[in-house]
Amino acid sequence: MSEQDNVKVVQEAYDAFGRGDIQGILDRLTDDIDWQTYGPEAIPETKPRHGKDEVREFFGEVARDWNFANFEPRQYIAQGEDVICLGRYNGTGRASGRSFASEWAMHFAFRNGKVRRFREYTDTSNMLAALDTKAARAGA
Repeated sequence: MSEQDNVKVVQEAYDAFGRGDIQGILDRLTDDIDWQTYGPEAIPETKPRHGKDEVREFFGEVARDWNFANFEPRQYIAQGEDVICLGRYNGTGRASGRSFASEWAMHFAFRNGKVRRFREYTDTSNMLAALDTKAARAGA
């Protein structure tokens, strides 16, 4: 697939996320997807995921823990089988009501038109503070 086709897959996945269509995201992943959002262990979503079932679990945790007020992909950079998207999101921790905001970079690596590896890089310090857990209050 072309670089533009890969960008379109990422855009479609973001659109699916915006609609709450998790299956629409999973349909764009390989069965052996390697998924990682980097950050402290106190944020449940930072656990490495392998395979679609674990990625579905990830999105269940996201829905449980976070209320996104804004999710804004801003720029797409494609080269070969890789797409990087730069963006911003903000919202609140569901349990605490505390706000968070961060710029982010998401890296999608493709194989045969589907995402085979995903990495998210974001400032998790204010997300940690927005969680209502003892670990968050302790700064773990």
